[in-house]
Amino acid sequence: MLLLPFAASLHGQDGPPPRDGAEFAERNERPNLLQVLGLSQDQVRQIRLMNRDRKPAMEAAQMRLREANRALDMAIYGDALDEANVQAKLLQFQSAQAEVARIRFESELSLRKILTPEQLLRFRTLRARVAQDREERLKRRDLRQNERPLQRMRQLPRQTRIN
Repeated sequence: MLLLPFAASLHGQDGPPPRDGAEFAERNERPNLLQVLGLSQDQVRQIRLMNRDRKPAMEAAQMRLREANRALDMAIYGDALDEANVQAKLLQFQSAQAEVARIRFESELSLRKILTPEQLLRFRTLRARVAQDREERLKRRDLRQNERPLQRMRQLPRQTRIN
């Protein structure tokens, strides 16, 4: 899924030298991967082609996954429970899920083959930073959610509180 920003931002490459991406994190923005990685025109062309070829297959696989998920849900929560049908729908769901993962990982492998060793290092560093930022946001969100019940309890009149 990290390839989507490439597709949206594939422009000219005669700009400033590559940056490390840290300035984007400070401003809480998504970095321009072209600038951070310093891709050549040929690399940009290869990524465009890769994304163009991958997009229809990924969209079809994601549609099959959504349909398999709905069918499994209906088999589980339908009026009549048929465990053999549930198992068949589960296998279809797992197959569709595996297809989405296969396309995604093949795409990442193709991208990895396009990058130079220096670009790969920058990419891994940026990816680790994004993962760390995501983890920190989740922790902050969890902390806020855990504080809410206590805040609500403090707002209740004393006689309604359970001691």
